[in-house]
Amino acid sequence: MTSLPSSKKPKKPRLFLVRRVLGDSMVPTLVPGMVVLGIRTKKVRPGDVVVFWHEGRDKIKRVKDVQYNKVFLEGDNPMQSTDSRDFGWLELETILARVVWPKARA
Repeated sequence: MTSLPSSKKPKKPRLFLVRRVLGDSMVPTLVPGMVVLGIRTKKVRPGDVVVFWHEGRDKIKRVKDVQYNKVFLEGDNPMQSTDSRDFGWLELETILARVVWPKARA
């Protein structure tokens, strides 16, 4: 999922975040056009699907690993996903929300 690029970092959501999925990186779990609901969180664990901020855009990926306040994120469709295999580990603070609907647990 991506949104229009922006040079400024978005505000953390107060509690909830709603986004529309763009792109095929999370197929079959999340398909283009689907709307997701995220909830602000400070803790994530492997298997969680999250909305995060990267290169001026909101994106959606699955948490594969968490270590020392950093996360490794991957798309569910590796052939269509640009993720931590390409850009490396990200700071935990880049996570905007954990997707809670639709239920997207591994």
